[in-house]
Amino acid sequence: MRVAPERLSLMRERERAEVGERQRMPSWIRAPLPGGERYARIKHNLRERGLHTVCEEARCPNVGECWNEGTATLMLMGDACTRACRFCAVTTHPRPPPLDPAEPAQAAEQVRLMGLDYVVITSVNRDDLEDGGAGHFAATIRAVREANPQTLVEVLVPDFEGMLTDVDAVVDAQPHVFAHNVETVASLTATVRDRRASYATSLAVLQHARRRAAGRGDQMRTKSSIMLGLGETDAEVDATLEDLRAHEVDIVTLGQYLRPSAWHHPVERFVHPDEFSTWTRRCEELGFAYAACGPLVRSSYRAGEFYLRALVQGDKAAHAP
Repeated sequence: MRVAPERLSLMRERERAEVGERQRMPSWIRAPLPGGERYARIKHNLRERGLHTVCEEARCPNVGECWNEGTATLMLMGDACTRACRFCAVTTHPRPPPLDPAEPAQAAEQVRLMGLDYVVITSVNRDDLEDGGAGHFAATIRAVREANPQTLVEVLVPDFEGMLTDVDAVVDAQPHVFAHNVETVASLTATVRDRRASYATSLAVLQHARRRAAGRGDQMRTKSSIMLGLGETDAEVDATLEDLRAHEVDIVTLGQYLRPSAWHHPVERFVHPDEFSTWTRRCEELGFAYAACGPLVRSSYRAGEFYLRALVQGDKAAHAP
């Protein structure tokens, strides 16, 4: 197939930008190539059942480590997103294919076959659906919990365009953790996230989820994530952390933004590991149950470990003299 000259030029420009960025990455950004017996088995099982993981679609650098440790993130509703955020590598399409009604049962079976103690269930944005996919999330949570009663379930959901009845549908299915990412500071939201995303809406969704679960008597945790290196200031990061705590978020992760391609938002700087350590201490001061901060940390990175540590810390605080 012959490629148009202008498209070929753009492709080469993107390739040069990607190579240049890789060459200037500091040593602490590098992650080992994925491999190992368990990694290979999980990948085979996912392909066999037509399931997607955000680990692959978003090109997470920790996919090998997490899969070999038995933590995985399943991505529902296909691999095409209705939004076009400038930080994300997931494919964009205004009208993705219809939902697969068998997917909740397939996801539950996948969790069983993988023997997961902890699973993260996320999705692309599906603004084309009346409920944004909330019902599909709820059906999957219930299917996973019924087939795997010992498995802890975290959901990482979109904002459902601020429709709180859709948030209720997910919370009422009783996930153990309800996660939604603000992604960046307020001043950068309009340029980093899709134009339909809103910093204020994300905070409102997180707080509503927490209060809905509390009203039902459920011990559900809330969680969010921030990317650093997009051009934010320390004062803005601190303000974002304060906003998350003010909206009753329990767990937070901070990681380095890595540019997927030349089209995406540029990396303004690489944050040193020492700075991430400082942010960990700040999160503890603010009262988060747990904070995971580091260059390669992602919102679902070793999620089970972070969740269990948060529970332990909470239990210790509750029983302190």
